[in-house]
Amino acid sequence: MSGYLLRRLVLSSVAMLGVITIVFILLHASGDPASLLVTQDATQQDIERIRRVYGLDRPLSVQYARFIERVARGDLGYSYRQGLPVTELIVDRIGATFEVALASLAVAIVLGLTLGVAAALRRGSGVDTTAMTIALLGTSMPSFWFGLLLIIVFGVKLRWLPVSGYGGLDHLVMPALVLGGFYAAQVSRLTRTSLLEVLAQDYIRTGRAKGLRPRTVVLRHALRNAALPILTVLGLSFGQMLGGAIVVESIFAWPGMGRLAVQAVLGRDFPVVQGVTIVGAAVFLAVNLAVDLIYGWVDPRLRSAAPRA
Repeated sequence: MSGYLLRRLVLSSVAMLGVITIVFILLHASGDPASLLVTQDATQQDIERIRRVYGLDRPLSVQYARFIERVARGDLGYSYRQGLPVTELIVDRIGATFEVALASLAVAIVLGLTLGVAAALRRGSGVDTTAMTIALLGTSMPSFWFGLLLIIVFGVKLRWLPVSGYGGLDHLVMPALVLGGFYAAQVSRLTRTSLLEVLAQDYIRTGRAKGLRPRTVVLRHALRNAALPILTVLGLSFGQMLGGAIVVESIFAWPGMGRLAVQAVLGRDFPVVQGVTIVGAAVFLAVNLAVDLIYGWVDPRLRSAAPRA
């Protein structure tokens, strides 16, 4: 297991270095950051002074080395617009993003597994058709459209839920439904396919022939063995939820990293944009690493096959 963990850590580190390098390249390819920090009547001498202050006048190789060193220390620079450390801004927002992502993951698990199991156990029936129709709608609807629809119905017409802001559980319901609904559709379709495949195995028929209760056959045997691909998709979905929260946070004015990134892009605050990108990539890789480790622990065949991969 230690060798498997070491390989995954090395791959994750290489991927993270690639993300940091791409962010650095895109930052310098998007224009001159120094020109954004001065007023329209600033002279060339003012721009040169800004370059010296921020170290933008040094060779790219030197800037890249310093950039890597700062990121390794957790120093993501200072916001051009707010003058605060980027790390501090992200720490203030990341909790709200994790909150909506975890709630969305719960929606995806509960709704996705329920629809998928019901569709698999009632294959070809009206329950199967209804569940897969709901899954198709969940996959097809754009997040912004679904969010606006929920706001109109539950926020404006019925006045059951607040339309925006950050607060109690009532503020979390609609963002979690919008973000988790899309992934619940994916989980339900995968659960149906995986469970149908397991239910056709000989040991399932043997268990039924021995007189085991249907609930025991499905929950303890079939669903447990069908859960491996579902576990992988859920782990990847959680990482994607952290990145996909940008649209949801913008619609519902949720004070998370996604909204911070949108504000930074509109204000051309490059350090904040690159900081959010790096932290988001690090969280995504950490989630993927955790899923790989859990998957390798659940299925020992992956650990033995890893050196040949």
